[in-house]
Amino acid sequence: MESSGANKGFFQQEPILKNQLYDDVVLQRVIKLFLPSGVRESVEPDLARFGDSVLSPAIFNWITDAERNLPYIRGNGRGAFGKPRSELVVTEGWRKLQDFGIQNGVVAFNYDTDHRQFSRLIQCVRLHLWEASCANTLCPAAMQDGAARLLQLHLANPKSHLDSVQRRVFQDAFDRLTSRDPATAWTSGQWMTERTGGSDVSQTETVATYSPLDVSSGSQLADMERNIPLGPWLIKGFKWFSSATDSGMTILLAKTEPGKGLSAFYAPMRRYNADLISATGKKGGYELNGVNISRMKNKLGTQSLPTAELELAGMRGWLVGEEGKGIQQISTILTVTRVHSTIASLGYLGRGLAIAKSYALVREIGIGKGRRVPLWKNPLHMRTLASITGEYHSMMLLTFFTIYVMGLEEAKGKLRNVQSPLGSKLTPPEKHVTPLLRVLSSVHKAYCCENTIPQLYGCMEALGGVGYLVNSETEHVNVARIFRDACVLAIWEGTTDVLSSDTLRALKHPALGKQSLDALDWFVKAALNSLSGTVEAVAVAKEWDTLKLRIETESQESLLAEARSIVFRIAEVLMALLALVDVKINGGAEAEVMARRFLAKKNFIGDKTDSSKGTVDLDTAIVYGTGPADASITVSKL
Repeated sequence: MESSGANKGFFQQEPILKNQLYDDVVLQRVIKLFLPSGVRESVEPDLARFGDSVLSPAIFNWITDAERNLPYIRGNGRGAFGKPRSELVVTEGWRKLQDFGIQNGVVAFNYDTDHRQFSRLIQCVRLHLWEASCANTLCPAAMQDGAARLLQLHLANPKSHLDSVQRRVFQDAFDRLTSRDPATAWTSGQWMTERTGGSDVSQTETVATYSPLDVSSGSQLADMERNIPLGPWLIKGFKWFSSATDSGMTILLAKTEPGKGLSAFYAPMRRYNADLISATGKKGGYELNGVNISRMKNKLGTQSLPTAELELAGMRGWLVGEEGKGIQQISTILTVTRVHSTIASLGYLGRGLAIAKSYALVREIGIGKGRRVPLWKNPLHMRTLASITGEYHSMMLLTFFTIYVMGLEEAKGKLRNVQSPLGSKLTPPEKHVTPLLRVLSSVHKAYCCENTIPQLYGCMEALGGVGYLVNSETEHVNVARIFRDACVLAIWEGTTDVLSSDTLRALKHPALGKQSLDALDWFVKAALNSLSGTVEAVAVAKEWDTLKLRIETESQESLLAEARSIVFRIAEVLMALLALVDVKINGGAEAEVMARRFLAKKNFIGDKTDSSKGTVDLDTAIVYGTGPADASITVSKL
């Protein structure tokens, strides 16, 4: 018998990742549930191409580079002769990944295509495919998307009362935010967090003063080539978290007068300075717009992302909306960025499952008496992966239902005359769209971003010890990196507790709370009718009635301690009904099993333990979408 060595003996075959558009059976079910067949057929070639390209060797090389060579401030913030100098340096991998996303329209798709109410949903399918390969470049892209939506609303609304100069400034920023040209495109920051309050922005210490400039002077331009002036507001303060320090612009909150509330401002990150002198003596150039990078943040995850503390020392900006109404402006951005956060968490989980599935196909285990079988033939392992897949399925349904409603809200007045497979009975009427979205925008993020973390850990555990390693040398199976990055998603854009409190506040709002509660009630009743009052649907509806009564009759103060459990239960009610609807519309024995297990696990129905011989095959079908005999070779199609 020959011994093993460093370069001889057994070497585990590497898992192979397939295009997740076809390999991810949950993603396929979601696409079929929400997108009409004609729309699916028209976008499938582009989605398939994109799904292949995000798994290319170049992408994984750029990820490794972005993770290894972290962003830093050149000279620790000073030049050779001691003069302050805020120059952020990011690696080539980061820049290449960001350019790839821009060129492929990960943000622009929602603004330069014409799928009406389905544009946002298709965009999010593309985001889902890209998330685990983007090395966090979709974080600034999320804020870019939110800022684009905010400016789009102001440019389209006559009540915004934009003068000709401000309209030109906003239009220029919007064009950059929605561009597919990396040379001109901008990402955006979203500066709210300060040392005083974290998520409590009421304690903001940043101050904006109205102090107009003489725009006839070329030295007062944000962009000389485009003749874009700097804003009339002078902004000073300190922002404790900037997760897009390399962005082209930002939307930020600041106080203007005591007691007037917070206001929102748009500010470019750079400005033209005619007095700057280059190293070769050339006069004129661009500098940061009154921003000093204080220090970079050292984080558990998202290490490739340039996160910094920023001092605003005379930043020039433009007021967005009415003075003192900044929270309303930021809420528009948050609706978008929270969807991005949840799509990120689910994109990570989808990739984690893809890695675990592919590993199970190539890994063999001993079963006694010298016999060995592929890991995917182990009933316990398949049950574990099927359980993770079931949780993933339910969260995908909730999230994409939210995105579907969001698409309806964004396309008001220009809906296409074509129905989603959900049908008219499960598509909220116009009066319920905005109130429903008001609640869903915090519910989906609170539930999914928290609950994907243990599921993603399960994917890491499914690889054993190698899953715990930061496999940068084999980047496509580096689930540890993905797990590390996923942890922040339950924190930024509102922690789970903050979002739970926000949801409770929205449902108990004296003027608008009843509208949101009625919208939720409408969906529960519509789903119950659609499902013809099955035993399972009735059980879920009864749970909702009990929950709704508590929300209606108890005070906000008495419910606050249980806000998290209330929000999670609302999410579980919606997921249970959507799972049953998915079974009815898309069919499949594996979907029935997933729905039944979910309802039992969440205590809607009694636990009926699967004990039949065929459950191993069903578990395999849940995970792979195929039977055990051909799991390694069959590729399902949309």
